[in-house]
Amino acid sequence: MSEENENEETVEETPAEEAPVEEAAAEEAPAEEAPAEEPAAEEEPAAEDAPAEEPEAEEAPAGDDAGDGEPAADGGADDGDGDGGESAPSKFHAVKAERKRARSQAPAQAAPQRSPEERQAERDAERRRKAAARSRWRKRRREKHVAAGPREGTPPAEPTPGTAQVRQGVVTSSKADKTITVRVDIAKRHPKYQKIVRSTKKLHAHDEANDAGVGDLVRVVETRPMSRTKRWRLVEVVERAR
Repeated sequence: MSEENENEETVEETPAEEAPVEEAAAEEAPAEEAPAEEPAAEEEPAAEDAPAEEPEAEEAPAGDDAGDGEPAADGGADDGDGDGGESAPSKFHAVKAERKRARSQAPAQAAPQRSPEERQAERDAERRRKAAARSRWRKRRREKHVAAGPREGTPPAEPTPGTAQVRQGVVTSSKADKTITVRVDIAKRHPKYQKIVRSTKKLHAHDEANDAGVGDLVRVVETRPMSRTKRWRLVEVVERAR
């Protein structure tokens, strides 16, 4: 019995002794945690010092930009290829202009000397070539007209006798043989202004019998040309001069 009592006392004493140990551990834990918070407070200035390191952070985007620049360069190369495709006509014109400039700057070559006989032979050959071309063209035109057949046009107009013009005037000269000069006075109304317009003409008429004299009133009719200036012929003497 005495041993059991001792064991119980021992058991009861053991929790009693452990309790102060736990309290001591609890007291030491806050004491240890408090200094742990001070480094956090000390880290805040480090965080405040962080902006001093921002240039590095800014340099990183620069690197990113540089990285982005590579695709831009690639894109530029692609654009360059596209522009190269579009500028092909301009390159062609540039090459063409360069060739033209080279030809203009090239020394002129003298034409080969040809004898007169050779030049004449070339001209004859050219004439024969053109004559053959004209002959072929005429032949095709004739064949075309023959194939088209006869065309029906308007019938020719029947000849009708014309009315000869008759003039009446005064003889001013009869010196030439079988020729008289007749002055014809014309008075007619103007179609627009309705005023009387007077004019005078002189005609050379043929007088076969030399019947008319100066001052006679005669009638002449238009006829075929009898000389360079005579287009009229005496018909009758209307009134003799007094």
